[in-house]
Amino acid sequence: MAYLLAAIAGILNMLQSGTNATLNDRLEAGPVVPALVVYLVGILGVLAAAPFIGKPAEGMLRNAATVPWWGWIGGMLGAFYVVVTLIQAKSMGAGPFTAVTLTAAVVTSLVLDHFGLLGFEVHPASALRLLGGALMVAGVVLVARF
Repeated sequence: MAYLLAAIAGILNMLQSGTNATLNDRLEAGPVVPALVVYLVGILGVLAAAPFIGKPAEGMLRNAATVPWWGWIGGMLGAFYVVVTLIQAKSMGAGPFTAVTLTAAVVTSLVLDHFGLLGFEVHPASALRLLGGALMVAGVVLVARF
């Protein structure tokens, strides 16, 4: 089930790039207003889903002090991605944009796993994992140039 959900998230991430680019083009307001719209709709979606996926917020403030600094910046990282999709995805094309962002994510994940950074468990960068990353980079070249 975890892999199915991850695959669906990947599909939706790519669809989001297209929807964000269209929103940016049609609103003709620069990336700030469309980004705010994206996050407003996202907040509404989370609120609608909360009764089905959430758990009570009691104790949240007590636990907030245990969150490392990098645990608080996920929204900012996501906002950067959203703004980049607004201004770059359409001009690059779906294939190259996805190939570059996905490959960058895979290469970064190899580093995070190898060193156990940001709370990930350590998974050493074996020769096969490194080969997989290299093949992803080769795939970017093929998708983006041909």
